[in-house]
Amino acid sequence: MRIWSKTTIKSLVMPGGVLLLGVAVLLWSGWLTLALPALNFLYYSATVGGMLLAWRFHSSRIFFAVLVLLLAGQSIALFGGPHLWPGTPGWVAVQSAAIIVPLDFILIALMQERGFTIAAAAPVGILLFVQSTIVAVLCRAAEDMPSPSVRMHHVATASSLPGYALPVFAAAAIVLLTRFILTRKPVDSALLWSLAAFFLSLRSSGTARVSIAYSVTASCILGASIIENSYLLAYHDELTTLPSRRAFNDALLRLQPPYSIAVVDIDHFKRFNDTYGHDTGDQVLRLVAGGLGRVTGGGQAYRCGGEEFNILFPGKTTAEVVDHLEQLRKTIELSEFRMRSGDRRQSPRGPDRRAERTSGRARKGHAIRQLVQEKSSEPLSVTVSIGVATSAKDESNPDIVLQAADKALYRAKGNGRNRVETASVPRRRSRAKAAEIA
Repeated sequence: MRIWSKTTIKSLVMPGGVLLLGVAVLLWSGWLTLALPALNFLYYSATVGGMLLAWRFHSSRIFFAVLVLLLAGQSIALFGGPHLWPGTPGWVAVQSAAIIVPLDFILIALMQERGFTIAAAAPVGILLFVQSTIVAVLCRAAEDMPSPSVRMHHVATASSLPGYALPVFAAAAIVLLTRFILTRKPVDSALLWSLAAFFLSLRSSGTARVSIAYSVTASCILGASIIENSYLLAYHDELTTLPSRRAFNDALLRLQPPYSIAVVDIDHFKRFNDTYGHDTGDQVLRLVAGGLGRVTGGGQAYRCGGEEFNILFPGKTTAEVVDHLEQLRKTIELSEFRMRSGDRRQSPRGPDRRAERTSGRARKGHAIRQLVQEKSSEPLSVTVSIGVATSAKDESNPDIVLQAADKALYRAKGNGRNRVETASVPRRRSRAKAAEIA
């Protein structure tokens, strides 16, 4: 799988990167003319809205990320003044936020999503409470320190950050980017862009309007990730990550002739499930989906249910796509995988008094386990049957084209499977052959 594909780049920059870029352009051009009270209202609205969305969709990671930003912003607002000179309590709050927020975002990115159970939320809540207490103690201690000299006021600028801030944020950004490349999930992309927005907010701490605008952006990016994730769940298959039937039906509405539809079915998939179990069946589905996702010729693959997949080729005829489908069939046929070992239902669990009384039964169980392990050590492969049809010049009804592709698929199965059949050359099948397919 390529690290940087068009889909990966799109999922990385949408919507967080685009939103942050848009706000930066508005601020740089001076077009964002909202007054400070209005920006404050937007800030709290975005924060509360993001937390409510996270709670409603059981996204504890986004909830805690918004909470971290809120606590950091409130500590700076509470201890800061009109100027954040070095040595002041507000400057200590900025220094603390420059370390704590990037580290917290890394921890949140590495967390497993476990909802809002007490066991999952309590450790994070305790950590945030301890961090807030430490920051408050440090800021109170800074209040007792002598005020910085007037010369220091002229040397320092309100928008400056401690020297370690940029390396800390850069290291956190690298970790978050790596995490996104591994998972390709909107939450990890949102954490990256939200952290970037918070860095710009800290860097602009001396200009209240600009700082709050970036803080609003950071919270909005996190909230938007929940909507983006809901969209992916609705329009993408969770197991294979391919677009789902709903996305396929929507794509059919936008098709204009000529176009081709290919129907792909995994050969003997039920036999795989019955012989090796559903876990191996899931491996087969992911293997085939990986090949379909890299189909050439401008095709887009969809999982439409079970072991059946569809591929759309907008603007292409059967003659233009059949070679690409044949290449896809060969690629899947040559792909091999090994069964995942460690079926918990068949793994030994240590001494058992009941097993001691039934040693003969235990020996049979051991023989079965040994047979399964020997079987799983052999590489497995699968094949697919493909039927393809093209829209007629005077008929653009996708249902008719899909039915023709289905008939071609059944011919491929009837003629021995592991082949590509087109809808242009119909062939007769005996009733006995039709009964074999299923």
